[in-house]
Amino acid sequence: MAKSDVLNIYQNRSNLKWIVLFAATVISAGSIFYTNVLVDKLKERERSFIRLYATTLEYVLDESVTITQDINFISEQIILQNSTIPMIILDSMNNVIDYKNVDVGNARSVEVVDKRLKDRAKKMADVYDPIVIAPLDPATGEPYLVQYLYYENSSLLTQLTYYPFIQLSVIAIFGFIAYLGFSYSRTAEQNRVWVGMAKETAHQLGTPISSLIAWLEYLKTDEKLQNHEVLNELNKDIQKLELITERFSSIGSIPVLRDENVIIIVNRVVDYLKSRISSKVVIHVSALQEEIYAQIHPPLFEWVIENIIKNAVDAMGGEGRIEINIIPGSDYKVFVDINDTGKGIPASKMKTVFNPGYTTKKRGWGLGLALASRIVENYHRGKIFVKSSEIDVGTTFRIVLNRTA
Repeated sequence: MAKSDVLNIYQNRSNLKWIVLFAATVISAGSIFYTNVLVDKLKERERSFIRLYATTLEYVLDESVTITQDINFISEQIILQNSTIPMIILDSMNNVIDYKNVDVGNARSVEVVDKRLKDRAKKMADVYDPIVIAPLDPATGEPYLVQYLYYENSSLLTQLTYYPFIQLSVIAIFGFIAYLGFSYSRTAEQNRVWVGMAKETAHQLGTPISSLIAWLEYLKTDEKLQNHEVLNELNKDIQKLELITERFSSIGSIPVLRDENVIIIVNRVVDYLKSRISSKVVIHVSALQEEIYAQIHPPLFEWVIENIIKNAVDAMGGEGRIEINIIPGSDYKVFVDINDTGKGIPASKMKTVFNPGYTTKKRGWGLGLALASRIVENYHRGKIFVKSSEIDVGTTFRIVLNRTA
């Protein structure tokens, strides 16, 4: 896979998430809209039935209607057929006349039943206005026996109203579980790639390092080169290669953390890098105490500091100042702040700087900060993040470590 393909995968991952989220939102909204259309149609159907029910009662109460057969038909085919829609009928004095499909619980006394029905009628009135039942007096033409029919949605309509939300909740739960499974599988696969690459690199470094050690010992036998500065620097580089090999070998295994003086570790990295980076870069290490201990694995932690410093040097274009502050914090924490005077990080990139593939260099792979994040968070159970950054002013990275006391 080409380098550009790797970078595009990681840089476009966020955009793909938004596309998937948008598509899921559209599908969910469409499902809710369609269900609401069905609910509205069912509501209108139930309202029509209730209006017919009220008209029927009004017809039955009308004293001018004397056709017994028609009244019996209406009672059997319309009034008695309602077995789903809850309704309560009150008179003009707020007395309960009748009710259907309303659960009054285990109340036995008439007073308790009436109170519960009147309370339920108030709640029904908050949803739908009651229907007035008012047959006309044949003699005066005025309404009499005025009654009020209170009603609410049937249980079927209520269930259908909440159905899309229940459906979406279930889908969301299964989607979340699937996402966790996919994320875990992807992370495990990435870890296997990291570990495999690290182990293979350590294995490949073994042979040339052994050869370099042999050549160094051979050069030391030459009287002209004894105590020469070149041999000392060559020896340091061989030791560095051995340290790098140890670092790669540690990837994938559980490192042993122990109390180490962070100041000494950081200064050791700085001393090594000073002669290997631009002389125009000034690195200063400061601490409030001479000894600040934290639980670390020295080879891996040195790798983190080295990667961040090298990134800072690149960000400054090989000229500027790096301040490293080591601070003992509360709650058994130690903070290592690394500040540079580089070009800064855009706000839109703050959350992606630790993703594999993020780099400002044309020839870089963008793995340094990603590796630093894995070492700090996975192996040291700490945190690393961009504390602050300002364009053309600089960036401060903060590493949070744990200490025992």
